[in-house]
Amino acid sequence: MRNASDIIRTVSRHTLAYMLFSISELFRHYDEFDPLDLLIVHAVLNANVIHVMNDPVLDEQFSSIHDVEPDVIKQGVSRAALSRFLSLPLETVRRRVTGLKRRKILEETEAGLIVTEQNAFRFGNNHELQKTNMLLLTKLLRDLKRAGINGPDDLRASRTATSARKAK
Repeated sequence: MRNASDIIRTVSRHTLAYMLFSISELFRHYDEFDPLDLLIVHAVLNANVIHVMNDPVLDEQFSSIHDVEPDVIKQGVSRAALSRFLSLPLETVRRRVTGLKRRKILEETEAGLIVTEQNAFRFGNNHELQKTNMLLLTKLLRDLKRAGINGPDDLRASRTATSARKAK
């Protein structure tokens, strides 16, 4: 069995590379946007559909690349929640959200902010980025497998070692 520290380091290196490649592709595709605005848009997108991902029926219903979650089922998010989640000053989030609403990317609902399904930039429905993400995820999984991490059971040693250290 590999040392727990080695597993943590290996997973950290490979997942960081995946995240950076993903962000790089996002920035490259939406080069007319400020990176902070892209971060806010995608944090809102994630908040809008987190309940869909956690519900097996809804997750299956909207699993097709052609099935975009309609605005009516999106869960809104507040500016304060975005500020906390992204560790950004609330005033920065407010100012950026105002600009994104002006560009008709974000919309205010009773439940909070959503990324509207009709946005002109195809946020949340960009097939090119979705396909690129599949390539990057495949690379991540292949790299982890090559490093001896085939699935969640291979991470158990790092969890057990971390729990034992915390207990001391």
